[in-house]
Amino acid sequence: MARVKGAVNAKKKHKKVLKLAKGFYGSKSTIFKAANPAVMRSLRSAYIGRKLRKRDFRKLWIARINAATRMHDMSYSRFINGLKNANVEINRKMLSEIAIHDAEGFARLVQLAKANV
Repeated sequence: MARVKGAVNAKKKHKKVLKLAKGFYGSKSTIFKAANPAVMRSLRSAYIGRKLRKRDFRKLWIARINAATRMHDMSYSRFINGLKNANVEINRKMLSEIAIHDAEGFARLVQLAKANV
């Protein structure tokens, strides 16, 4: 059986990792042995970050809606409950945008929610 040498595939793997490590500090950007764990960690953090971003945006939208509803003497939870009772199906992202850009429209939604609490 012929001997198989791994140099070509190892070189490809090293190049791929070092390309991902571009911009890292010190030897982490130039030496494979230092770059490999740094790249693996950064990819893991990026994966986790994509999940956390969704939570962060939802928190932001809720904070904006809460601030806008309190200007109309109502709490966030009562507002959402009132909208659900009125069968209004608008997600929090859109409610947040309405609160920022269309104050009159949001005031009407608050009145609708107050009527259905």
